[in-house]
Amino acid sequence: MNTNNILPAILSSTLIIASLPALADTKVTIGTVNNGDMIRMQELSRQFEKTHPEIDLEWVVLEENVLRQRLTTDIATKGGQFDVMTIGMYEAPIWGDRGWLTAMDNLPASYDVDDIFPSVRHGLSAKGTLYALPFYSESSMTYYRTDLFKAAGLSMPERPTWDQVREFAKTLHKPEQEQYGICLRGKAGWGENMALVTTMSNTFGARWFNEKWHPEFDGPEWHNTLSFYVDLVRKYGPPGASSNGFNENLALFNSGKCAMWMDATVAGSFVTDKSQSHVADKVGFALFPKQVTDKGAGWLWSWALAIPVSSDAKDAAMTFVTWATSKEYSDLVAKEYGIANVPPGSRASTYANQEYMKAAPFAEKTLQSMDNANPQDSTLKPSPYVGVQFAAIPEFQSIATQVGKFVSGALTGQMSIDQALKNAQAVTEREMKRARYF
Repeated sequence: MNTNNILPAILSSTLIIASLPALADTKVTIGTVNNGDMIRMQELSRQFEKTHPEIDLEWVVLEENVLRQRLTTDIATKGGQFDVMTIGMYEAPIWGDRGWLTAMDNLPASYDVDDIFPSVRHGLSAKGTLYALPFYSESSMTYYRTDLFKAAGLSMPERPTWDQVREFAKTLHKPEQEQYGICLRGKAGWGENMALVTTMSNTFGARWFNEKWHPEFDGPEWHNTLSFYVDLVRKYGPPGASSNGFNENLALFNSGKCAMWMDATVAGSFVTDKSQSHVADKVGFALFPKQVTDKGAGWLWSWALAIPVSSDAKDAAMTFVTWATSKEYSDLVAKEYGIANVPPGSRASTYANQEYMKAAPFAEKTLQSMDNANPQDSTLKPSPYVGVQFAAIPEFQSIATQVGKFVSGALTGQMSIDQALKNAQAVTEREMKRARYF
């Protein structure tokens, strides 16, 4: 053996290896909302990265209004900043139909797409093609403090009227004790205060548009809705209500400061979780309130994961999305956090599991609320649009964002109710004319 050749050979091999390109991980950038379930998903994604070391997850976790603005801008401009987007039943069919999203087809048999509730699949589809996979789905319902109701001799109906809610709030409002009669969304945003107020307006007999696409904010139904909402929250809500969205009201309720709260059914697992709720064993559940009708009294939504066509990491993104929305992920949540905390509202198998139904006192009302929700028939008078808390047209996001600011202005007293509705009517008419609906 010629040892004189060994050192040159080693040096030569080292140079060759050094000159080879490094095997880079595939980076998947995920844009998601700062809700509890998504934060939990981020925590559990460490398990995903252990089994998929070739995929590097990068998280962009934002407040709801900011997230929606960022994602909408990126998808419309084909910016390519995100590989996975957290969107919902408003965006998925519109963006999918425009060719902006990757179709969720050819899913593995083990994923069991047929286990997803038909209403959820339909809401995330366009022309029969699924464009997003549901992480969790929800309707809206009433949360209330059973101990406070009992002490005051009150009884919550299965579905209260808004008039009854007002009387309950009046009785239970004790601001000197930091106990407020009711907590409702006040933060401006098409998916914040307008989700709540639109659902409320349905029950007052209102609709966004008549059958010829003319807005109806100048009608008595919307005036009754907004007058009731503003009076209720001003008199019996917490201070600063115009800054409160889902997360802020959840924190207030969990700290024991809200006698009632009407919001998303997904909050059920948080308000009954002793590790984060001071009133976990004192929460009752009822359907979302009605008024002149129960049509549209309970929204339908899904926070879902979609892949924009502009992504340069579609295969890796699909691997993550199918993992995060799978039965296996739900099993992981159950193992790490308890079965009551599995993502709700999307899969029939979740509600067929008696262990879950027993552990989750909110599950029955969640399922009932979702079953009652009908986006195709959500208003007392016929309407030309699909949607409970939104109208499924491309222009709605922009219009409702502006209307949400007027509603917030009425709540804070910056403008009168009549002025807020006049502004809403003018803005909506202008945008609908510009889009040539009439």
